[in-house]
Amino acid sequence: MSSTTLDSNPSPRGAHAGPGAGGASAGRLSGDGTSPGPGPSFLRVLNSEFIKFRTLLSTLVLLGSTVLVVVGFGALSAWGTGQFAAAATSDPEAAAAFAAQGGDLTVGVPTSGIAFAQLILGSLGVLLMSSEFTTGMARSTFAAVPRRLPAFAAKLLVVTVTAFVLTAASVLLAGLVSLPILDNYDLKLDLASSQSVKLLLVSSLYVAAVAAIGMSLGALIRNSAGGIMSLVGLFFVAPIAFQLIPGDFFVEARKYLPGNTVEPLTAVEHVPDTLEAWQAALVLGAWVLIPVLLAAFLLKKRDV
Repeated sequence: MSSTTLDSNPSPRGAHAGPGAGGASAGRLSGDGTSPGPGPSFLRVLNSEFIKFRTLLSTLVLLGSTVLVVVGFGALSAWGTGQFAAAATSDPEAAAAFAAQGGDLTVGVPTSGIAFAQLILGSLGVLLMSSEFTTGMARSTFAAVPRRLPAFAAKLLVVTVTAFVLTAASVLLAGLVSLPILDNYDLKLDLASSQSVKLLLVSSLYVAAVAAIGMSLGALIRNSAGGIMSLVGLFFVAPIAFQLIPGDFFVEARKYLPGNTVEPLTAVEHVPDTLEAWQAALVLGAWVLIPVLLAAFLLKKRDV
């Protein structure tokens, strides 16, 4: 008789080999199982992007420069406001000019450097995305994250949160530095007032929005110099050009530039010939949302 038999009880090694191999393969494809499809989970992608962000020397230099600029301009503005107030006590013309300013001049001292902070952090947003393509790192990034959008969303989250937190901290520090300078001129600054808090929050959100726009430009143009020049043109050149070109169209269109949405959002009362606060918020949101969605769409469609 034949001695061939069928083993109805596979060896433990054989029993575990199949599921183990399949499980390992599935784990490699879906990360920790929290996100479907190929590639790691979003939290791992976010952690990877944050590591890349904080370990670049250029990033640290730009972040440090932002703090120095905001604090430095806050101190300089405090000194200038104090000099202006001191001159108003002895010079009738200066007193009239001081009175014509209206409102509390000291409340805007801590945020006097926001115009430069937006340029630095907006450029950082451009570099964060454009450098992926100029250095060839995009190939490695999108090989690890084939769906691409999680990597883009992670970069966007890192740069916007960093811009918001850094701007808020810098404005607060600028206010603290300005306090003793203003006190020398018998001027008071209440950092806990509702208007001071409003200026801090709106300015921080605005700079974060500029950083998001900058990152979108970096993804769309894929060139650092081109992205930064586009950012400068949008926030610095266009407002001046629209002001110099005659015509009702440019006067009206100037209100809808992203850089002109801050004043309506921070004003105590509505300023004539400007947007309402809710309109300015919608305009700024559109300036962020449209480039971000367009960049995400093209990032999926275009080759690396």
